[in-house]
Amino acid sequence: QVQLVESGGGLVQTGASLRLSCAASGRTSSRYTMGWFRQAPGKEREFVSGFSCSGGSTYYEDSVRGRFTISRDNAQNTMYLQMNILTPDDTAVYYCAASDNCWIDHRQPILYNYWGQGTQVTVSS
Repeated sequence: QVQLVESGGGLVQTGASLRLSCAASGRTSSRYTMGWFRQAPGKEREFVSGFSCSGGSTYYEDSVRGRFTISRDNAQNTMYLQMNILTPDDTAVYYCAASDNCWIDHRQPILYNYWGQGTQVTVSS
């Protein structure tokens, strides 16, 4: 098993930046499909960005492409999400997730079996 802990959320104004972190512990030697998801009040959880198992491919939801950048530090077992030019539409609880299945549809949250507790991002207008 792997345990995930997010940090870095907060309250910012439109146009600001934040960097989220997802620290992994436990069975980190295994390979995982990794993802960032978010859930706004009254909405379904949606994919934001992710890594393939190998780490060689990155994925972005269309509305964040060009503004958000996913990265990882394997030595620190930490994944990051740099979020720039934030807008109120980005307001949500952000979660990191992992799946030990390398062949999943990375955009489907139901296919991930490990989740962090979430970190709140609020963007004021």
